[in-house]
Amino acid sequence: MGRLTTNLCGIDLDNPVIPASGTFGFGYEFAQWYDINCLGTFSFKGTTKDPRFGNPTPRIAECPAGMINAVGLQNPGVEKVIAEELPKLKEVFHKPVMANVSGFSVADYAYTCERLDQEEQVGWLEVNISCPNVHGGGMSFGTDPKAAAEVTAAVKRVTTKPVIMKLSPNVTDITAIAKACEDAGADGVSLINTLQGMRIDLRTRKPVIKNVMGGVSGPAVFPVALRMVWQVCRAVKIPVVGMGGVTTAEDVLEMMMAGASAVEVGAANLADPCACKKIIDDLPAAMDKYGIRSLQELAVQA
Repeated sequence: MGRLTTNLCGIDLDNPVIPASGTFGFGYEFAQWYDINCLGTFSFKGTTKDPRFGNPTPRIAECPAGMINAVGLQNPGVEKVIAEELPKLKEVFHKPVMANVSGFSVADYAYTCERLDQEEQVGWLEVNISCPNVHGGGMSFGTDPKAAAEVTAAVKRVTTKPVIMKLSPNVTDITAIAKACEDAGADGVSLINTLQGMRIDLRTRKPVIKNVMGGVSGPAVFPVALRMVWQVCRAVKIPVVGMGGVTTAEDVLEMMMAGASAVEVGAANLADPCACKKIIDDLPAAMDKYGIRSLQELAVQA
């Protein structure tokens, strides 16, 4: 194995850097900036059973060292993703891709995952359980261990590829959710999704975001994300994908020292479309600086 290589749920990656869902479109949009095959892989835009227009605008706001978004899972729906988006991606990306899936009922998740599981290009299913359960009082699947386990088990029953459950940080004990997913058969977990936050416009005296609240991401959340990744890595035996405020090669190394097998990069892609390429290019020098011969040795130490 090479110096930067890592393994995620049985699939080898050339490096651990993965653009996060919602910040990298369906990948081909970024191919105009650089050869995206340099990436470990990427997680494509969150896909639901039916098309979604998303939330009303304004749905993005700035905040110190980050941003808030309440885009609302805007996407064309799984059938159109399969028919139109994946063929475009295949022209420019020649590695397995991570399919990010959202849903509003257990049946939604199972249907969308089963459809995407059949696609040759898809290597992993990343299941976003930060969505409200419309049959469970609107509470997020990711805030209740039983609900998280129910989604995990339903998806595993209809799929053959590795299932990675994407966890919400808006909980009292994220390790309880991670363990529930592991017990229900998850092949891995990824964390953290965004933290809840808001801004108020001092001139209008009203929330900046039409939806009032949104997800906070960017460098400000990195220490919180790192803490949660550390905790989850010590609570479960399945692979963990770390994310949350990652902007540099050093951040990637910290996440891997905490125990992550791979690292997703989110908001940084919105500030600089070449962010992930730069992080990958910077990794060897950062490893040299800290005496790291290969990323595999970090996994052993963690």
